[in-house]
Amino acid sequence: MYELQYIPLALPFFLFLVGVFLFIVVLIQVHVLRYAYAKLGLSSGAALLLLLASLIGSYFNIPLTELPEHEVRSGQVIEFFGVRYIVPLVVDWPRTVIAVNVGGAVIPTLLSLYLLIKNWIWSSAAVATLFVTVACYLLAQPVPGIGIAIPPLIPPIIAATVALLVARTNVAAVAYISGSLGTLIGADLLNLGKVQGLGAPVVSIGGAGTFDGVFLTGIIAVLLASFSGRA
Repeated sequence: MYELQYIPLALPFFLFLVGVFLFIVVLIQVHVLRYAYAKLGLSSGAALLLLLASLIGSYFNIPLTELPEHEVRSGQVIEFFGVRYIVPLVVDWPRTVIAVNVGGAVIPTLLSLYLLIKNWIWSSAAVATLFVTVACYLLAQPVPGIGIAIPPLIPPIIAATVALLVARTNVAAVAYISGSLGTLIGADLLNLGKVQGLGAPVVSIGGAGTFDGVFLTGIIAVLLASFSGRA
């Protein structure tokens, strides 16, 4: 048997993301970021709801398929680039489940599609996403027991930088779209062929290894909107 629903990060790191969320709540309540969220195309309430849904959704994984394994790791805490990830507890389960994380993949993808259609920024978003995809593909590393992981601050920093260079308007939206989709495509989807043999009981697209990067992309996109006159 295996545990498919689990928090992808060790408790201190997950609590750090919760703290970031609460900090954003405080800023919105004092109207510091309301203008920024408005430029992103979201009300402050909708933005908070999406961030909270991403945090809660990180616990849930939707299974897609399975890969055979000779041996899988179980119930461990694995550190990569200073972040500790949780390996779910499994018993007599010699296979890897490929899944999609609700908070780290489903919600960011749906929001990205909404921002694309609402703002009609297909060309600038495509160029920025291509840059982030290539960067994430080159930086992503197979981690035994986890799957594919990437340094969490790299995707949002690259996305914000590229968005400022390629987008004339809607910079924050381009940053969010490219950071989210570029990370999911470059780090997770293009590296699925490398996960077999890592002994990971669950490899979740947008889950452990990439969730923190995708989540932080949403925060930095909003901050970018605060300081960019073109957002």
